[in-house]
Amino acid sequence: MSEHGKLWIIGIGPGAHDLIAPRALAALEEAELVVGYQTYMTLVRKLIKGKDKIRTGMTEEIGRARAAVDAARAGRKVAVISSGDSGVYGMGCLVLEVLKEIGWKQGESPEVALIPGITALNACASLVGAPLGHDACMISLSDLLTPWDLIEKRIQHAAAADFVIGFYNPASGRRQRQIARAREILLEHRSPETPVALVKSAYRYRQDIVQTNLNSMLDYDIGMLTTVLVGSTQTYRYEGLMITPRGYRNKYDLDSSAVRPGQTPGHTLKVPLSEVQRPWLKSAGSSEPSLP
Repeated sequence: MSEHGKLWIIGIGPGAHDLIAPRALAALEEAELVVGYQTYMTLVRKLIKGKDKIRTGMTEEIGRARAAVDAARAGRKVAVISSGDSGVYGMGCLVLEVLKEIGWKQGESPEVALIPGITALNACASLVGAPLGHDACMISLSDLLTPWDLIEKRIQHAAAADFVIGFYNPASGRRQRQIARAREILLEHRSPETPVALVKSAYRYRQDIVQTNLNSMLDYDIGMLTTVLVGSTQTYRYEGLMITPRGYRNKYDLDSSAVRPGQTPGHTLKVPLSEVQRPWLKSAGSSEPSLP
């Protein structure tokens, strides 16, 4: 046991071992104690064999964070794991809040490091094409820790601003109205034919992918393990793949790579896009087109 403890807060990605970052694997190898939600511990069980473990269930996050911090302060090498990235809807922020509560300072024990992982949004997007090719956001529909009126306000603004949206925690056995309401809001701003992907358990053995649209998305099973990807007004589907264009067609001819008349490489797009190309402008409250 070292005098100066170490505390790694690790994102293990979607669960497949070949998608875990080498730095995360090295930290798991060095760790003496691994702390995590029991489902995520199962995903890495072969990597943590023989190590001390603290496994707890859903809603026991504070207990996990405090146990990890206490062990690391006592000099142990501790790894706290989250699926995806530990700093994105993961244990990273909670562990840091616990450290703040006890007055921990940089340079004191334990040494703290967050190790990134592939988020659920990135993992799910990779399975259905390139839906995140332009501006995107993620919104959790769980109202366990965030008031629903605030979540709804975020959906309204994201829909009006024409973001591609990734919905985390869209539904559960007791919570079904939130995803239905989110769809209602989106239909105020986007076509019913807007591409939607429902990705369940990305890169895990129960992986399931549904390609649908905004109009029909509720015809399919959506649960806590599903990430819902909703395209923007510019997103389209080609050969079963979702594509959100970055905007190269506005400045370049894709066949010849030539710059379109009036444009200069590396400089601001000079011709504002039309209302037809940017239908969200009206709903966002802008009276005239603006440059992207």
